[in-house]
Amino acid sequence: MNLPLDPQKKLFVLDTNVLMHDPTAIFRFQEHNLFIPMIVLEELDHGKKGLSEVARNVRQVSRFLDELIQGATFETLSEGLPLSRIEHTPDHEDKTAGRLFFQTSQLSSMLPESMPGHLADNSILAIVLALSKQHPDIRVCLVSKDINLRIKAATLALHAEDYHNDQTLDDINLLYSGSSALDDDFWEKHGSQMESWQQLGRTFYKLQGPLVAGWYPNQYLFIENESNFEAIVRSCDGKTAVLELARDFRNSHNNVWGIMAKNREQNFALNVLLDPEIDFVTLLGTAGTGKTLLALAAGLTLTLENKAYNEIIMTRETMPVGEDIGFLPGTEEEKMAPWMGALMDNLELLGSQSGQTDWQQGVSNNLIMNRIKIRSLNFMRGRTFLNRYLIIDEAQNLTSKQMKTLITRAGPGTKIICIGNLSQIDTPYLTATTSGLTYIVDRFKTWPHGAHITLRQGERSRLADYASEIL
Repeated sequence: MNLPLDPQKKLFVLDTNVLMHDPTAIFRFQEHNLFIPMIVLEELDHGKKGLSEVARNVRQVSRFLDELIQGATFETLSEGLPLSRIEHTPDHEDKTAGRLFFQTSQLSSMLPESMPGHLADNSILAIVLALSKQHPDIRVCLVSKDINLRIKAATLALHAEDYHNDQTLDDINLLYSGSSALDDDFWEKHGSQMESWQQLGRTFYKLQGPLVAGWYPNQYLFIENESNFEAIVRSCDGKTAVLELARDFRNSHNNVWGIMAKNREQNFALNVLLDPEIDFVTLLGTAGTGKTLLALAAGLTLTLENKAYNEIIMTRETMPVGEDIGFLPGTEEEKMAPWMGALMDNLELLGSQSGQTDWQQGVSNNLIMNRIKIRSLNFMRGRTFLNRYLIIDEAQNLTSKQMKTLITRAGPGTKIICIGNLSQIDTPYLTATTSGLTYIVDRFKTWPHGAHITLRQGERSRLADYASEIL
């Protein structure tokens, strides 16, 4: 089949996993053309059944394709469908937009004998090879999330790329950390026009200077000298900023449910977790940095002592590290219990901080568990949480679409805490740059009611710290 292609535009051949990962992928290639092989449509048809996120994405792709082919004939399909026809009326069709081509005839190309054509991946490679030979003046590129398929394409001298549109950042090292160290001469450059005042026992500074333009709301600022200056950016407009001195949770008389901050980042985490003006907090950090413990300690204080929330809800993505152990019996909470070992471990530690007798501790644990609910992500759609303290654990395994589904469940008076470790992603086709956790950290950094901190120092044990560093 000879396609009416513009030599100035590339032709991208989409693998099935790209559409399963992002249903809107067909609209993400701007002015370039797309080609969908028949084997991809077959695989989409096999993957449409079920209630999983992948099945939902497949059904959404099918709906998009159905809208695109409405009223199309075989001749128009052969000429390619304008990808702008969903977004624009026919009278205002974007002439620069790319076109979508379906495989309408057999494409034959000789593959090496070591690559039998009846395999789906090899069939796609055969199509890319055939298109490259039929259109030598066109840059034909295979787009796939499958690393092995891209490697096989390279062995055939075919151009293949990963799907990059879902990447929040080009380099994960560019991710917003939530804190910033100030130079020792900070006050010399920014203190000349400073205003300071106290309000409700808190100290505030209003200042301006060259660094203010690069700050974000609720960013943590500190000076590493004998002054031990630590402050939170409460507001900034590019020219001026208002800073509030951070509270110190590193001493016993200012503990949170018996827990004291052991380093600077933990201290800031407790500041924002306990702040009623902050509705959304993200905590990143490797194993043992105290993410879950701090979130639970703050949640118990706000729920049981301050009565700010009705209950604590904890949920996480159920991705096994090893082999799946099969279906689990019981209610929703009983099914989720094996996944909530981190919750139980931290509750045990929090209970031991109170110095109670065994009987008193048992009563306290019963009271605490009555206010903590464990929920599955599978049943979050359509729900609205009112006055809840919601902890989303292992958030690095969620896609940006799943994160949006969860965060939009928040009703009035609800606070959401997202916890994760970007070096422990278990979900297929997700990386540190495409994780939903990376996505929300980047998108919420400018919101005045959101805060983020990256916990860097492990506090679990010397064994865990050494293992994290050396292994």
